[in-house]
Amino acid sequence: MHDHETMKDVIISLGSNIDRERHLPEAIRLIRRNRQIDVYKVSRFFESDSIGGPDDAPAYFNVALWACTDLEPGELRDALRGIEGVLGRRRDGDPNDPRTIDLDITYYQGVTEDFGDWRLPDPQALTVPHVAVPIADVAPDWEHDITGQSANDIVTQLENGGRSVRPVSAITLSAPYQTRTPQDWDDNPEVYAPHLESLVREQLLEIGEDPDREGLRRTPLRVAKAMDFLTSGYSTSLDDVVNSALFDAEGADEMVLVKGVEFYSMCEHHMLPFFGKATVAYLPDKQIIGLSKIARIVDLYARRLQVQERLTNQVADAVERILDPHGVAVTIEGKHLCMMMRGVQKQDSSMTTSAMRGTFKSDARTRSEFLDLSTS
Repeated sequence: MHDHETMKDVIISLGSNIDRERHLPEAIRLIRRNRQIDVYKVSRFFESDSIGGPDDAPAYFNVALWACTDLEPGELRDALRGIEGVLGRRRDGDPNDPRTIDLDITYYQGVTEDFGDWRLPDPQALTVPHVAVPIADVAPDWEHDITGQSANDIVTQLENGGRSVRPVSAITLSAPYQTRTPQDWDDNPEVYAPHLESLVREQLLEIGEDPDREGLRRTPLRVAKAMDFLTSGYSTSLDDVVNSALFDAEGADEMVLVKGVEFYSMCEHHMLPFFGKATVAYLPDKQIIGLSKIARIVDLYARRLQVQERLTNQVADAVERILDPHGVAVTIEGKHLCMMMRGVQKQDSSMTTSAMRGTFKSDARTRSEFLDLSTS
């Protein structure tokens, strides 16, 4: 989990005029996958005419992200350049040529600095509509670190109020960068995650298969969508999951226990599934949590590459952080296909792990009551 005291708010500006409907959502998906960047909010898509490039250059789509990160400005810039490289962007040609993606830091909280070939805040934030308008859409009250103007005020002072930048109502932000449910996987027959799909295709070739035969032709697409869902815990935060579903305990001081919480995860050693059931209990102090949120917290950490021991402790730590209760207890029983399908091939084997916090760890009677209830 992030140390939120070291996190800084940032605004990232994105633009594309080559296969823009594909590259912008893919860039957003890859940013969200970076474990050191938490995306708060994404602006609408906006269209703007190409400036300085060829006369027949296609128009751009532009987006702004409001995020937070514990990366330093240079580190964040390097991370964004890496994503640009994945999407085929090269910065050694004419800067006005059409491009698959531009990813630029426009604001970094509290930083006003000249880095030589780039500056913070980006000077274009004050003068260029396709930069300023999406920022005002995603964070209208954001204050410029030098002028003190709000993002809304900056747009108002632009020529024509930034009306040369047009919102694109036909583009929605539901996919592919956001987590989708299994029933959504086959809604879009187009390419979903180009880089990941190309890697799956190479893997099929490596094992001696023909990715162009009928049964495998859409396998890279399906695998990319499945992996996006099965590892969606990387792009979801604990705050997103809880979503303020905390309530006054109103005198409730006895154990709250939820058992039989099914989970599916993938072991980080072989990327094979493990699955089972979790039991989560806590002793309330001042707050209780919505029942479904316990299951969602389990899913949050299960949908990452995992080992069962860490998964158990992450669930316990999350409940402790959110509720600050007198105690938390978690047990997980799981079956691991990496042990059942390969290696020793023991199909009936299972693994049980536990994590105790507070009263559950210090009081043997409370711990015993929890274990009795979780196995009854």
